[in-house]
Amino acid sequence: MAQALGSVRQPAAARGASSLAAEVKRYGSAKQWRAALVCFRDALQAGTQADAVVYNCAISACGKSEQWQHALALLGEFCQGEFEPSIINYNAGISACSRCGQWQHALDLMRGLWEQTLKLDVFSYGAGVSACEKGGQWQRALLLLSEVAEAKLEASTLIYNAGISACGREGQSQQALSLLRELQDAKLEPDTISSYNAGISACEKGGQWQHAVTLLRELRDEVLEPDIISYSAGISACEKGGQWQQALSLMSEMAEAKLEPDVVGPRALRSARARSGGSGSKRCPCCTSFAGLSWSSTLSAAALR
Repeated sequence: MAQALGSVRQPAAARGASSLAAEVKRYGSAKQWRAALVCFRDALQAGTQADAVVYNCAISACGKSEQWQHALALLGEFCQGEFEPSIINYNAGISACSRCGQWQHALDLMRGLWEQTLKLDVFSYGAGVSACEKGGQWQRALLLLSEVAEAKLEASTLIYNAGISACGREGQSQQALSLLRELQDAKLEPDTISSYNAGISACEKGGQWQHAVTLLRELRDEVLEPDIISYSAGISACEKGGQWQQALSLMSEMAEAKLEPDVVGPRALRSARARSGGSGSKRCPCCTSFAGLSWSSTLSAAALR
């Protein structure tokens, strides 16, 4: 048994840096960060010389499992070693912080890049904007986006999407729409419907139901099919604006597209009707109890009224 175990561990001790990097990366891709660190530490203790690539794989492995503290510890260890840190190593650390919404640490690493006279690239800014988005820092996200332009870097669709989401989460619908228009003006291809969905969600949180419906229409004009996220955000926006008839129209479109949510649609319609304060001859079809019926059945019943 001891011989068998030795044959398993021996390759890790004897391998070169490239072989170690490959194994650490494989653990990282499987989100097995503990196994990645054990493999990394065992190899170092056995005398393997870890280079920048090996450290980068270990940092990324921790980042993918949202272990940002371990990622930063590895980056600090690497910077204190004999190797000169590169933009790739810093980006791996920024990305690890971004996954956990650790925007302060992400921005600190970006400042560290400047101190090392290393130029931030699109990936650096993208991870930084994403960190600010997750941390609810929409103003800082916009500031980073402006720095991308000042640095004459070409912002990617993913950076814009993160900026739109950052504004949307904090109810800054006008800022989110402005970024979406910038994305379109820059002739960048929207990331399928993710860009529009981020904009629609921003309008929903900002109570801009007209803009949300407009973006849904633009989706169809772009020959892109709205998905459940698109419609749910649009219906919710109409609900907040008391526009139950518009919400019902969107639900009808969902039925035609064979998209079926759970209870979001009918619930939003009832809420929209209540918000509208309407009474009299106009009656919201979903204010009637349709116990045991699906939302598509509700629509069918509404059509008969």
